[in-house]
Amino acid sequence: MERILIVEDNKTLANLITKKLRASLHFEVDIAYKLSEAKLFLHKYDYFITLLDINLPDAPDGQVVDYVLSKGQHAIVLSANIDKEFRQKILKKNIIDYVNKGGVDDINYIINTIDRLDKNRKHKVMVVDDSMVFRKQMNGFLKNLFYDVYTVAHGEEALGMLQTHPDISLVITDYNMPVMNGLELVYEIRKEKTKNDLCIIAISGHNDEEINALFLKHGANDYIKKPFSKEEFSCRINNAIESLENIHIITNHANRDYLTGLYNRRYFYESMQTYMESITHTGEKFAVAMVDIDNFKNINDTYGHDVGDKVIIQLAEILSSGTSYRDLVSRFGGEEFCLVLKNINRYSANDILERIREEVASYSLVLESGEHIHFTISIGATLHTEESLDETINLADMMLYNAKNNGKNQVVFK
Repeated sequence: MERILIVEDNKTLANLITKKLRASLHFEVDIAYKLSEAKLFLHKYDYFITLLDINLPDAPDGQVVDYVLSKGQHAIVLSANIDKEFRQKILKKNIIDYVNKGGVDDINYIINTIDRLDKNRKHKVMVVDDSMVFRKQMNGFLKNLFYDVYTVAHGEEALGMLQTHPDISLVITDYNMPVMNGLELVYEIRKEKTKNDLCIIAISGHNDEEINALFLKHGANDYIKKPFSKEEFSCRINNAIESLENIHIITNHANRDYLTGLYNRRYFYESMQTYMESITHTGEKFAVAMVDIDNFKNINDTYGHDVGDKVIIQLAEILSSGTSYRDLVSRFGGEEFCLVLKNINRYSANDILERIREEVASYSLVLESGEHIHFTISIGATLHTEESLDETINLADMMLYNAKNNGKNQVVFK
């Protein structure tokens, strides 16, 4: 488990922060009350974050900050000193943040900041600027916030990078660049990715206020005017990422089944409409399969609905792992699922469905009592040709009905 080091001579405060950290986040916490103790911990461990008081008994002038940074550690400074010049002096060092030790709200801010930094590791950020000096500066800022960072010199390079890394969460772009300026880049990105998919922040020293408005009208989420402080930059970047995460959470709640995490029926039809429009001129074939758990009522009646839910969850995992990332796996309700196998012929689709059926039949769900539960599924499937999606699903449903009537635990493919 990763660790956090608190260097703070106020034992009450150190223990309070430690208690809240352990209750809220998944980190081990060490406490040092002096620089000499901190050195021993740093010799033994690497830390995700260090929280540093700058007035220690054996280091009264902030020596702990320079020492910790020299060891390549990430640091958040804790201080009761509110002098503006002193604060700016410390912020010029390669620290993440400077936090006043004012009370419970400040401790909550520290917890939220560490949580944010932890989540940042899942995000890719791309910096687009023709200035090597600026790219290097931004790279340093962003890596200190734990982002995975890519840097390119102009808009065309940026578009290529987005093709290679479609999971980039945030693009930070300058305005004045050769080949393709920042405004043109925003316009091109928004042809493919909405604000629900990716954030864009424009940065420029341009004095024309119209540029600001044009960036926002073309789809930028925010605009930062040069020069800017490290604190402003960090807050705007983190706020943009947090907004994107919140959108994804809301979208997932709307599109996902609450029990299995698979796509729900509503998303299935929305996604399939887009997919079928995209293959209109390619002639790509796809198969639709309806899947149902055999004798599921008996499982619920015998073992209870909690066990029934576990059976549904396990089947969902088998269906997901047994299909391609391009395919669509959804729960239609109860014990019924619908699969779409894309860009496939009848024989390959039948092979995939048979493998899934066999895997389910050989699976054993072990209860807390040690009892093993076996279950099977029936599958009805068909290859989509000229009919509508609803007609294809109805035909697959008829094949499922035949599979059930013919003895269950089988695939019937028309």
